[in-house]
Amino acid sequence: MARVVRNSKFRHIFGQAAKKQDCYENIRITKSAWDSTFCSVNPKFLAIITESAGGGAFLVVPLEKMGRIDRDVPLVTGHKAAVLDIAWCPHNDNVIASGSEDCTVKVWQIPDGGLTSNNLTQAAVDLVAHQRRVGQVVWHPSALNVLLSAGGDMKIFIWNVGKATILTTIDCHPEVILSVSWNYSGSRIVTSCKDKIFRIINPRTGHVVKSGMGHQGAKPARAIYLRDGRIFSTGFSRMSERQYALWDGDNLGNALTMEELDSSNGILFPFYDEDTSLIFLCGKGDSTIRYFEYTSEAPYIHYINTYSSSDPQRGMGVMPKRGMNISTCEIARFYKLLNSGLCEVISFTVPRKSELFQEDLYPDTAAEEHAMTADEWMDGKDAEPRLASVRDLNSGTKSHSNNNSGGLGVNNTNQKQEVVFGKSSTNQKTSPTSPQNSSPQKNANGGGTNLLSQGQHADNEFLEKLVEEMRRVKIIVKGHERRIKTLEERLSQYEAPVDDLDD
Repeated sequence: MARVVRNSKFRHIFGQAAKKQDCYENIRITKSAWDSTFCSVNPKFLAIITESAGGGAFLVVPLEKMGRIDRDVPLVTGHKAAVLDIAWCPHNDNVIASGSEDCTVKVWQIPDGGLTSNNLTQAAVDLVAHQRRVGQVVWHPSALNVLLSAGGDMKIFIWNVGKATILTTIDCHPEVILSVSWNYSGSRIVTSCKDKIFRIINPRTGHVVKSGMGHQGAKPARAIYLRDGRIFSTGFSRMSERQYALWDGDNLGNALTMEELDSSNGILFPFYDEDTSLIFLCGKGDSTIRYFEYTSEAPYIHYINTYSSSDPQRGMGVMPKRGMNISTCEIARFYKLLNSGLCEVISFTVPRKSELFQEDLYPDTAAEEHAMTADEWMDGKDAEPRLASVRDLNSGTKSHSNNNSGGLGVNNTNQKQEVVFGKSSTNQKTSPTSPQNSSPQKNANGGGTNLLSQGQHADNEFLEKLVEEMRRVKIIVKGHERRIKTLEERLSQYEAPVDDLDD
């Protein structure tokens, strides 16, 4: 019986690594044995956990500063022990959270342009409650200032970062928490634990709503929420074979599907694209990235292809959709950490002949704007992330980020809560305590002048974007003109013999 090829617009997606000069090299990547991706990226910055003597540190570099990283580049160095996890805030591209072996969670304000001279040692907010190392930090997808942290003390804390207070303490795990994931609206979390049980938890009360046995293997498993409420997981079988599985969010008793992949021993990190329902599996120590498409009907998980390279990956970061290059039909971009100190950029694209915006590849995606405040969320409000057109976000990523800084970033509630870490490009003059140790001269020159010059800089960037967009449109129009001319010439060749027959 002939095999029927499934019809999908992502069937021909392929990955390609960037040239070395378009990557980042000479990075002292952490040697920690903790199961983390060690990397986080957004449309403005790339952050990588680095090896550090006598404390914890991570590197923050503007995306456009590719190439060889200086050995004495300024770092974020406020932790007293190794950094284990980092995560950029989805509502402000200048704010990043970190968890460390020193039992603390810190939230940092990164100035526009990155760190230029001195190490950043003073965090904007210190969150202290864990008794053991903090292995995971995860931001709420739609509520401003809500951050989750999970530690080796088997506890999860939900924080209001703006007030530096604990909203919820979740203490229901008998062993180490391996992964935590919010659902699409942020009303539930799912956890995987060393006891092999998956738990669906109400993050406001800490009560376990559902639980069920996950993967049977002793090695770590990870679970993430899909957009429709189902749960995708990776783990190991009793025979130590790597698996992935899909679970009903209302019934964790039996997996909807479970497939074995191979017998490698590296943990599988799942990366899920909520817009396209694509799932990428990156194994620690692997040199491959497998990608699948999820559908709501059986068999649910459809294998597409595998990206292969020669170098194993130590960590991995993925760019949010608002940072994609839509002119090349890019739908995913990964930042792969190598043991050699290289951060390799891998772009996944869908080949299309037309140079026009491909609406079917780019449904509206999560914008930087938040949907509710921390207090509203704690009072019981649920809201999905606010969506915006990928074309609009992509055509003005920088200007979009800067323009939203006053009302859409973490500093939205600065005046009410006296939070001092808004976006540096539009901070009030009354924020001398903003932790921008890397550029003290800037603050001393007078806030008004800085605001004016930075506003002009943002306007110039916006104009440059418009000019670039017009140039692209002209190229597209010229291309269409050439195609029309070619078609007319071909048509005239067919018309000539017809005229001869009429004569």
